[in-house]
Amino acid sequence: MKASRMRDLSRRAMLYQAAAASGLGGVYTMSASAQQATPGRVPAGGPGAPTLPGPGRGAPVHYGPINKFSSPSDLKITDIRALRVAANFDYPIIKVFTNQDVYGLGEVRDAGDENLALAMKPLLVGRSPLDISGILQSVRPYAGPGRQGGGFSAIDIALHDITGKVFGVPVWRLLGDKKRDRVRMYCDTTGTRDPKKYGERMIARMKLGFTFFKMDVTTNFIGGTPGNLDTEGIPTDKGLEYGGELIGAVRDAIGWDKPLAVDAASLRCGTVTDGIRAAKAFEKYRLSWLEDLFYTGGFWRWKDFKEIKAHTSTKLLTGEDGFGLEEGFQELIDNRAVDIIHLDHGTSGGCRETKRIADYAYNRERIQTAIHMAGSPLATIAAVHTAATLDDFVAMECHAVDFISWWQQLITGLPQPLIDRGYIAVPDAPGLGVELNEAVVKEHLRQPGYFEPGTRWDESFVGRFRGGPWPHFNVDGVWVNERTEDY
Repeated sequence: MKASRMRDLSRRAMLYQAAAASGLGGVYTMSASAQQATPGRVPAGGPGAPTLPGPGRGAPVHYGPINKFSSPSDLKITDIRALRVAANFDYPIIKVFTNQDVYGLGEVRDAGDENLALAMKPLLVGRSPLDISGILQSVRPYAGPGRQGGGFSAIDIALHDITGKVFGVPVWRLLGDKKRDRVRMYCDTTGTRDPKKYGERMIARMKLGFTFFKMDVTTNFIGGTPGNLDTEGIPTDKGLEYGGELIGAVRDAIGWDKPLAVDAASLRCGTVTDGIRAAKAFEKYRLSWLEDLFYTGGFWRWKDFKEIKAHTSTKLLTGEDGFGLEEGFQELIDNRAVDIIHLDHGTSGGCRETKRIADYAYNRERIQTAIHMAGSPLATIAAVHTAATLDDFVAMECHAVDFISWWQQLITGLPQPLIDRGYIAVPDAPGLGVELNEAVVKEHLRQPGYFEPGTRWDESFVGRFRGGPWPHFNVDGVWVNERTEDY
């Protein structure tokens, strides 16, 4: 047998072994025939192009080739860097580097801090990025609700981006089967005290092609008339009636048959009684959901949500600040305290944990999932991959329709407009299927520097027993500079 043939067989065996160790054996099998394709390109068909039946249609799905410059068994993380795009809510974006010609992009939740991810550097460097579950287990103790889930989520996204690129498959394929080819979007709509103007603004949404709508009903809007708020700033019955007028005007404008949700967090309901009054006052508008109710969101107040739910036909939703199934959502789901869970992909845990939560909600209680999103198009596309695999998905938010003309230009790799007739097409290219548009990103940086290297987080502050080697006495009392697993 020729030496070149022997090298090809050895390389293939090595790739199979690496894929099996990563839990991606099936993924590699369906992609192996793509090895002869040009590295870095997505074949459109023809000889050697790998295909799979499309979901429910029998149509071929084409995947990119395995990166021939990447040797999965030797792949190691070498660095993690970040930048921050200045926007309505800043976008902290990270880049995970490896010792080979492959990297992964991720994003900390909007208005969060890139250091939430960068601080995990000692837990990442030297490890295989294909060990997604192992790395996420290491960083999970340092994640939490709200923006504290942003570091974990960004790392999850970047690791999936790398793994998809290495094995030539889109991120959604790493998560499961594709249940939809496009993801329905909705967008927050700038509010007003004037019912007529609110209706006009929502009609503008329809003209943009959106088919799902959401509005805010806040104390700012209903508090302009004496008697609408009590002395503690809580809406009175008169105030709730005015809130209903705002909703009714939007209903009249877009049609009573269209899906319409209301964010009520800024109604400042503090008690169950306040929540019940608000939910019942809005019943006749047949909302897709009434969001949060309590000023702080209150996803942990499952008993209160459950009691309100028992007294109204209005659908309830909460969860945008919850992290993790066990930490943030299990009690809410097990007690069927809401009708829909609201996962922020940048807080709930990125691709893998968000899907885990949504699958649990659907399989246990047939609870639907909606996704809260106020991030960049990079974070949005990461969430699109996840949403594509969910059994009962409602819609995902966009927070940049009105006032960021360059929002969709922050990435390349997908057709524009990114949101087309109210939907985003699910990418089929390897990894996330998108790259940053360096020129546009550089125009809108919060601080100068494009993924500049740094040493601030070379030393761990979250624990000395994980990450790379460190000087210490081992279990035999010998002073060593190594990683030790015996602690």
